[in-house]
Amino acid sequence: MSGGILVECAHITCAYGSTVAVRDAHVTFRSGDFVGIVGPSGSGKTTLLKAILGTATPQQGHVTKKPGLRMGYVPQVESVDWNFPVTVLEVVAMTRTSRRYFPRITPDERRDALDVLERLGLAGLHDRHIRELSGGQQQRVFVARALFHRPELLVLDEPTSGVDVRTRHEVLHLLADLHDDGVSIVLSTHDLNGLAAHLPRLICMNVDVIADGPPLEVLNSEVLENTYGAPMEVLVHGGMPLVLEHGADDVSRRLGGTR
Repeated sequence: MSGGILVECAHITCAYGSTVAVRDAHVTFRSGDFVGIVGPSGSGKTTLLKAILGTATPQQGHVTKKPGLRMGYVPQVESVDWNFPVTVLEVVAMTRTSRRYFPRITPDERRDALDVLERLGLAGLHDRHIRELSGGQQQRVFVARALFHRPELLVLDEPTSGVDVRTRHEVLHLLADLHDDGVSIVLSTHDLNGLAAHLPRLICMNVDVIADGPPLEVLNSEVLENTYGAPMEVLVHGGMPLVLEHGADDVSRRLGGTR
């Protein structure tokens, strides 16, 4: 159940020079939310996340946050400098120590960091350099880093980008567990069927917010065409929406779904 407001983006417009990235977006995120933001590349998903985090300043409108709100952030793996000389444990501990680079980790911080790493399936890797890990392991390290801050709101930018199917399922189950533990979650994703369709709430955007609501309501052909600019088929299979490229009628017949 959603509770009090954590972040409200009140009719915000964000631009880079003359290029508008987000236009007149009004969205609210509450305690207990689990929200996915979907849209094509360049649709403003990452910019909206930056506005939530406070790293992008709207040209119009305003962002209001709950006083003292603790947020954790997981960036896209492509944005990370994997050659920076730091271990897995140091990456995780950076969010609590007062020394940002090469932090001195207290015994309590080390214990807590090791506990988080074990929970994410990274036990025994704490002394490894981050560049030595697989893509899925690197992603989980940054989820661990965000969790170590004990956030009320966890913000993730494409958390399943570039990972294999098994890791994608692990991330989805991990986020569901975190949500069950009381962490509110907002994420961006390109993965409509593997991730977005499983979330309680979706925001579809392409500069403008096209739709905002449960997947069964917003994942329909009209909304998706307005979001992605191309016709798409939507089936309901096993009680969940399934997005297909236009013209996949043979798949529809095999699944026995309904549009």
